[in-house]
Amino acid sequence: MKPTKSIEDYLEAIYVLSLKENHAHVKNIAAFLGIRLPSVTEAVSKLVLLDYARHSPYGSVELTEKGRKIGKSTWEKHQLLYKFFREVLGVSEGVAIKDACLIEHSISHETKSKIEEYMERSLNKK
Repeated sequence: MKPTKSIEDYLEAIYVLSLKENHAHVKNIAAFLGIRLPSVTEAVSKLVLLDYARHSPYGSVELTEKGRKIGKSTWEKHQLLYKFFREVLGVSEGVAIKDACLIEHSISHETKSKIEEYMERSLNKK
């Protein structure tokens, strides 16, 4: 079963925070997503139940292999879309960020692959 947009957002946030800071705490996740702490605490509990993450009280949140795979994939789609919108289409930064966040959850593998191919071709021409 495909995870919801919300779950993907949390997994992506934990993945990114883990890359940047080597850990992700509930407080950091809340700040990253602009969401209140109780909402994040509830979501992390759900991620643990779904075997996407591990968390001990007051400790860091760690992704399981299953959660890391989804978080990484979502982040990579976000980065690709953002770069495509900014560099190819010339979309403003704010709009590119917002649109990448919206589209990353619904883009097909085929479309993602075609954008990657296009980006590789256009970068090689420069």
